[in-house]
Amino acid sequence: MYATNVRNLKRNPSEALRQAEHEPVLILKGNQPNALLFNLQTSLGDLSEQLKPALAAALFKDRVLSLGAAAQLSGLSLSEFIHHLAQLDIDVVLADQQTDQELETLAKWLS
Repeated sequence: MYATNVRNLKRNPSEALRQAEHEPVLILKGNQPNALLFNLQTSLGDLSEQLKPALAAALFKDRVLSLGAAAQLSGLSLSEFIHHLAQLDIDVVLADQQTDQELETLAKWLS
């Protein structure tokens, strides 16, 4: 899936339209998914299959679905879905409250 931000969309809308002829285009506002652009000439069956990875990525980013469940929804293998998330700049692993403490413990242990 092709992704672009609002600034690039304003500068070159024809590029997004060209990309939309082949696959949905994810429009980002800042680093957040904001809109989806797709070609109306695409059959609805094809569109459904193309939208699954976008929907799965959005649900994973909002932590509604786990990584495995989102990958399954997307129709991609787990490694393909992780690559898809990386292209969209969506972190697979998020730091939590214990991360700093664990890093300190690791640094002490390695010293």
